[in-house]
Amino acid sequence: MSNASEKTGNIQLLSDTLAKAKSEDRAALVAYLPAGFPTVDGAIDAVKAVVAGGADIVEIGLPHSDPVLDGAVIQTADDIALRGGVKIADVLRTVREAHEATGAPILVMTYWNPIDRYGVERFTAELAAAGGAGCILPDLPVQESALWREHAEKHALATVFVVAPSSKDERLATITAAGSGFVYAASLMGVTGTRESVGNQAQDLVRRTRATDGARRGLPVCVGLGVSNAAQAKEVAAFADGVIVGSAFVKLLLDAPDLPTGLDAVRALAGELAAGVRRS
Repeated sequence: MSNASEKTGNIQLLSDTLAKAKSEDRAALVAYLPAGFPTVDGAIDAVKAVVAGGADIVEIGLPHSDPVLDGAVIQTADDIALRGGVKIADVLRTVREAHEATGAPILVMTYWNPIDRYGVERFTAELAAAGGAGCILPDLPVQESALWREHAEKHALATVFVVAPSSKDERLATITAAGSGFVYAASLMGVTGTRESVGNQAQDLVRRTRATDGARRGLPVCVGLGVSNAAQAKEVAAFADGVIVGSAFVKLLLDAPDLPTGLDAVRALAGELAAGVRRS
C-alpha cells in the first residue's frame, strides 16, 4: 500500500469505527491517555490495555507545561511525563506503536503551541507517517485554523475541534463546517476530571451541535469531561455518538502500586465502560 493510501486509510478507519459503533446501536468508547506516562513504553502498554478492554478509539495526549483544559489528575501525569523527558518524537512513537499493535484509530490531543514551535507541516507529515488518524486541538480557534487545516487535509488527518456549553449556535455551525472526524463536545464548563454527574448541559450541547449544517452531513459528536463509570457512560451514550474517558484511566495508573496492576485496572475499566456505551 502506498503512503498516501495508508494515510487516507487512517482517517477512514476513524470514520469507519464510529460508523460501526452506530450500526451496532451503541456509542463508541474513546479513551484518553497521555504519552510518556508513566513512561513512554508504559503509555504504549496502557493503550494496548484499554483497547483490549474494549476502547474503540484512543486519544494520545501530548504533555504540555500549561494544560489549561486539564484537571489535577492529567496535570500530574503530564508533569511526570515532562520530568521524564518526553518529546514530540516520543508522542509520535507512541502513536505508531499503539496503532500497529492494536489496529485502532489513534489521535493526538494537543495544545497549539507545541505544534506551532515544531512546525505545522513537519508535525502533520510525521503524524500521518506514524499512522495517526488526526488531531484534537482544544485551544485553536476555528477562525485561526486555516494553516493547520490546509496541512491536515494534505496528509488526510482529521481536525477535531472542541465545543462547550457556552458555544453559541453560530460558532457551533462554523466549527462543524470546518472540522472533520468528529466534534469533541465538552460536557460542562471547566477542566477535565471525574464528576458525580455529567449533567444536562451535555445533551443540550449535542442537540444544538447536531442541528448545524456541518453535523447534518454526518459529523459525529462525542462527549467528554466528567465520565468515569459505566452508569455515566450509559447516560451519555443515550444521546452521543461517542463517550470520551480520560481522567478515570489516568487516575488508575497514578494510584497503582506498579505498572502491571495499573494496566489490569485500566483494562477492567475499559471493559465496564464498553458495556456501558451499549444503549440496550
